[in-house]
Amino acid sequence: MSALVRPTHGRMIGGVCAALARRFGTSATTMRVIFLVSCLLPGPQFLLYIALWILFPAEAKAGRSAADKTRTAW
Repeated sequence: MSALVRPTHGRMIGGVCAALARRFGTSATTMRVIFLVSCLLPGPQFLLYIALWILFPAEAKAGRSAADKTRTAW
């Protein structure tokens, strides 16, 4: 399992489904279909998507912050 970061490549809107697919080892298309089917059920799916979009860091930002931590460790 990899970290939950929104990839810069292979995403359609915000990269949330692609990040979840990468995390759970499935294809992004499968995760998108699961999300679309879940939208047929009552619930706050769109609000959850937006919240995850805000909470998951972008892949480039996550890599930079890890590099900054190793530089400041000295």
